[in-house]
Amino acid sequence: MAYNKPQPTMTEKLLSPAPRASSWQRLSSVTVLFAAAAALASCGGGGSEEAVGTPPVGTPSPPSVSPPPPPSVGAVTVTGKATFEAHGETFEVEVARTPFGVFGRCPALWHEARAESEPEMLKAIKKAAEPLFKRQFSIAKALEQTSRYAGEIRQLAPLDILKLFYCEDRDVANAAHEFVEVSHFRTSYFPALCEILEDRKHPWRRSAQWCVLDLFEDLPAYIDSEDDNTRAVSAMKGVLWDAEDDYARSVYKAGVVLGGHLPHRQGGQALLECLEAPSLVGRRSAIHGLFHVCEWVPEMEPKVVQALREHAKRESDPQLSIFAFAMAEDILRGGVDHTPEPVFAFEG
Repeated sequence: MAYNKPQPTMTEKLLSPAPRASSWQRLSSVTVLFAAAAALASCGGGGSEEAVGTPPVGTPSPPSVSPPPPPSVGAVTVTGKATFEAHGETFEVEVARTPFGVFGRCPALWHEARAESEPEMLKAIKKAAEPLFKRQFSIAKALEQTSRYAGEIRQLAPLDILKLFYCEDRDVANAAHEFVEVSHFRTSYFPALCEILEDRKHPWRRSAQWCVLDLFEDLPAYIDSEDDNTRAVSAMKGVLWDAEDDYARSVYKAGVVLGGHLPHRQGGQALLECLEAPSLVGRRSAIHGLFHVCEWVPEMEPKVVQALREHAKRESDPQLSIFAFAMAEDILRGGVDHTPEPVFAFEG
């Protein structure tokens, strides 16, 4: 015969001790109780007994237990303001002292720091802000300003945004190029973008040209006519033709754009012509770009393979000669990636 254990009554449940909870569970329960009390108070002081109902006659009240106080994390004393100097300017810092150290926040620079003392905290904020100062001064230099630029790139005029393509901080140049990329007036930028590709003097022109080439992967979005297309292809061809180095990989990028993005828009023919370029890095980029021409315009394959083989026979540089022969074979095999491009001694 099965033994049925009698179930405790409601009174026994209320009077019986609850299982011992962990300190974290007790703290969580207290937090919930405080939250519930606050919610009831916000609804009108917690309500009346009539609102929540009256317990049946004879039901004992639960024992009154005061909740433990919340754990103390120490008092925070705001001591006011402090300052530090950097690059001829004075910056205000909000300071707070806690048992865990001295905290400081510089709203003007959006920087924070913590240290054991106020001087150490100020020193830490100043050190943390140096990369920002460097970026702001590089922007100012590109804009031909004497003081650091503390604004946002989107606040600049179109001409100033194009100046940032030449910023020595390539991250800034990339941010400016992204602004042009999403502009509703991209065709208005086209003449200036071509001028950047045709630049042969500025010390940071390679970085600027890489930004333009990245935009010209979507060339139709920047041109209004076939004449514009011809000018853009000619400017990109010029980057390969007389390049003395491949800094920022802009020459490589030009070959990729002509061969992988514009092969049917005069890009393929431009690369064939660049096999005769006086520049070593330009010829290397042209050989590589022709592989991508055949990927997108298969009907050009016989012409490209023949051109690469003929070029390999008369190429003066042994590495490029081998590279051209190998690329022709890679194109004929199909379905494989091309052979890696050679690296010249002066690039090491």
